[in-house]
Amino acid sequence: MISGMSFKKQEQNTSKEKNIQAKAKKVLTKSVGNNSNSEDTSVGAVAKRSKKIPQSVRGFRDVLPSEQPYWNFVMNSCTRIAETYGFERIMIPAVESTSLFERAVGKATDIVEKEMFTFVDRGGDSLTLRPEATAGMARAYIQHGMVNQPQPIKWYYLGSMYRYQRPQYGRQREFHQWDCEVIGDNHPVIDATLMIMLANLYADLGLPVTLQLNSIGDEACRPAYRKKLTEYYRTHKKNLCEDCNVRLLKNPLRLLDCKEEQCQPFKAEAPQFVDHLCDDCRDYLMKILEYLDELDVPYVLNSQLVRGFDYYTRTVFEVWAADDERGKTSLAGGGRYDGLIEMLGDRPTPAAGFALGLEATVLKLKESGVAVPPILKPEVFIAQLGDPAKRKALKLFEELRRSGVVVTASFSKDGLKSQMETAARLGVRFALIIGQKEIVDNTIIIRDMEAGMQETYDFKKVISEIQRKLQTSAVVSKENVASEQKIEWSTTSDEK
Repeated sequence: MISGMSFKKQEQNTSKEKNIQAKAKKVLTKSVGNNSNSEDTSVGAVAKRSKKIPQSVRGFRDVLPSEQPYWNFVMNSCTRIAETYGFERIMIPAVESTSLFERAVGKATDIVEKEMFTFVDRGGDSLTLRPEATAGMARAYIQHGMVNQPQPIKWYYLGSMYRYQRPQYGRQREFHQWDCEVIGDNHPVIDATLMIMLANLYADLGLPVTLQLNSIGDEACRPAYRKKLTEYYRTHKKNLCEDCNVRLLKNPLRLLDCKEEQCQPFKAEAPQFVDHLCDDCRDYLMKILEYLDELDVPYVLNSQLVRGFDYYTRTVFEVWAADDERGKTSLAGGGRYDGLIEMLGDRPTPAAGFALGLEATVLKLKESGVAVPPILKPEVFIAQLGDPAKRKALKLFEELRRSGVVVTASFSKDGLKSQMETAARLGVRFALIIGQKEIVDNTIIIRDMEAGMQETYDFKKVISEIQRKLQTSAVVSKENVASEQKIEWSTTSDEK
């Protein structure tokens, strides 16, 4: 009886399985049966095609190896400039308390209102992916008691920021910045030095730019100017864009930052801040200009320049590409923010800084056809044949690396031909070959990939020999370059 019931149950299960398979086959037949171009309608093939290929999230992009020479060029130049001027590197968290940005950047700003990636964690706290770095640096200054250290504190940072914005030229939702901040000094030479750093950086990069400069006053003179600006724009309210009508109520200074075509005529005729500065702010601005003039740093006094953060006071500046007359894409920008540290709960502390957009700078370098240094290429390739040779090659690789030789290898490959093809493709000058015979004789073959010649050497002498060959090769290359330049100069002289 038990066995009969078991058999019946098993039969029912088999019947169910057959029905399920039949239905699945019917669905698949409907979906692909009418497609005459379909070559494979099997269940496995259809399932494979139905899988969605993973894509990066909108506004987040990969920076592939082919782009790295540009990124390395810019980041290495930024690091060199920062450290030359006495800045120390700091690394701050990608996530901060949402209230930090609301207090520092300003609740009425576009960034806080529209662009922040904010979420509530499992503990119920509101957190935000940093949309900029200055607030985080100010928080770190306060949290770690840097006010007790010798002032000013000079920090720089390289890293990613996040803003929910429409992806466009030079602007992604994840973007990267170089930030330099000076906290604890209110001398105008600090402002001038920050601008000089940017001017020098772009000169080093070979990218023509213009430095745009303005003063937006302080708590003594800004309220009167804001009132005058508001009165002026109210007379044109009907003709302003939707965003500017909101700015008129919440943040009038941001009216001067509008990029909409319909608002440009009103910007051009708007009251200029420089005409309404108090004596202290005017003197401060004049001293900055004197420092820039002393070093022959060109600049443009731009009365319409403001910045999108509430913490700025007095000095604001931006760097535009030389062919960008209206600043549609700012490459870098910054200014003074003397009230930020106090706003976050510490004692009044002056500060100034800037941020440079790496994406925008890299794109402009490409557009301008600026040649960038290539990533350091390997000079030596180690090829091996057989397990004993592979072990010896691994050890030699580490010894060469420690001796300063730029070396590479394909240890997972066994065929000598494929390894030598890789060496040729990489353009190395020398290949070191270890086979079964070399293991027995304790020797190594050094092949000159350029001349096509090879010699056998005692394995113990390989490092000193390869260093000598590389040095000789470098000297010959320099002599050839010098000879070519001399011939070119002589030809030009004859023509003259």
